[in-house]
Amino acid sequence: MDTVLIVEDEQGIRETLQEVLEFAGYAVLVASNGKEGYDIIINEQPDLVLCDVNMPKLGGFELLEAVNQRLKESSIPPFLFLTAKVEMEEMRYGMSLGADDYIFKPFSVNEVLKTVQL
Repeated sequence: MDTVLIVEDEQGIRETLQEVLEFAGYAVLVASNGKEGYDIIINEQPDLVLCDVNMPKLGGFELLEAVNQRLKESSIPPFLFLTAKVEMEEMRYGMSLGADDYIFKPFSVNEVLKTVQL
């Protein structure tokens, strides 16, 4: 079973994503901020990370930077950023850090499932 880590500070979005992914057969780990997400990535090694860009304590970009510094490139899970922002500069920056794709808020269940398929 594939394991997906959701790193999202908004409880409603986090719970919705968790419910959708569990219903689709994924094992789901959750973190409410980037610091928790970092610990889970290092210790649990999920197959995929869905990560909000803007969070308190440690944002998505900072989280991916920290993971890049700690892990070898081959062991970094695919990163999908969740964001309401659509500015090209930020998208390019996230991709330069190693983001694999973006899911834009508000999102549909079908969009999430298509993008997450490993």
